[in-house]
Amino acid sequence: MSPHRLFAVSDLHLGHAANREAIEAIRPRPDDWLILAGDVAERDEHIRLAFEHFGQKFRQLVWVPGNHELWTRPGRDAVRGEARYAHLVELCRSYGVLTPEDDYPVLNLIGGPVRLVPMFLLYDYSFRPDHVALDDAVAWARESGVVCTDELLLSPKPHDSRSAWCHARVEATRARLEALDEALPTILINHWPLRHEFAVPPRIPRFSLWCGTVKTADWHWRYRAKAVVSGHLHMPSTRLLDDTRFEEVSFGYPKQWQGRRHDPDTALREIMAA
Repeated sequence: MSPHRLFAVSDLHLGHAANREAIEAIRPRPDDWLILAGDVAERDEHIRLAFEHFGQKFRQLVWVPGNHELWTRPGRDAVRGEARYAHLVELCRSYGVLTPEDDYPVLNLIGGPVRLVPMFLLYDYSFRPDHVALDDAVAWARESGVVCTDELLLSPKPHDSRSAWCHARVEATRARLEALDEALPTILINHWPLRHEFAVPPRIPRFSLWCGTVKTADWHWRYRAKAVVSGHLHMPSTRLLDDTRFEEVSFGYPKQWQGRRHDPDTALREIMAA
């Protein structure tokens, strides 16, 4: 079987008209796979737009949720929390898009075969200094003028908290990872960064609170990752740690991407197996 190429992008935020126009410039790659690493959009109509648009340009799409897909309005949206996530998974399946609930596929890349591991792990407020207690964490972030909109719009229902939902997702995903064939390397995919040091925006460092969990700090080497793909920070970068490439693949809001690039096609990051 001929090798494929694997590309990734996150944080398309298609609720913005400029971003919907921009993705028209992303050229077709009909033999290749594309990861959509969360925050495609808040509304189903724009998520469907992404699947229809990119489904015509790529052989296979792989999706993981971000926080924006999970946003719902208290008192107005009946399908919230875990039920919202289940709805999104079914939406993906109606388009043939792979999700964290599907079998982890093996893809033959130019550098060799790898297993793609799309994950949904959330965060548990543990990306904070040791002296800040969990119960004080949000107040600590608010002191610097930072409070994530998730506090209002991301319901953990039926879980008691977003932390509890995160821990349930981490344990379920860990069990699946432990059962994998150790002969194959992996590419781990999650909207939120897996390590604290990669989740600290310089201008709003206390936003790290909503960016992941310390429970995944060793997953890149424990589960043989050639690459780790994430978004959320709107800070595209490539970093190397323990021979693993950490790829932050955010597209971003119009005022961000329009200021740093002219061609939206360059936002797609090729993810290599070696």
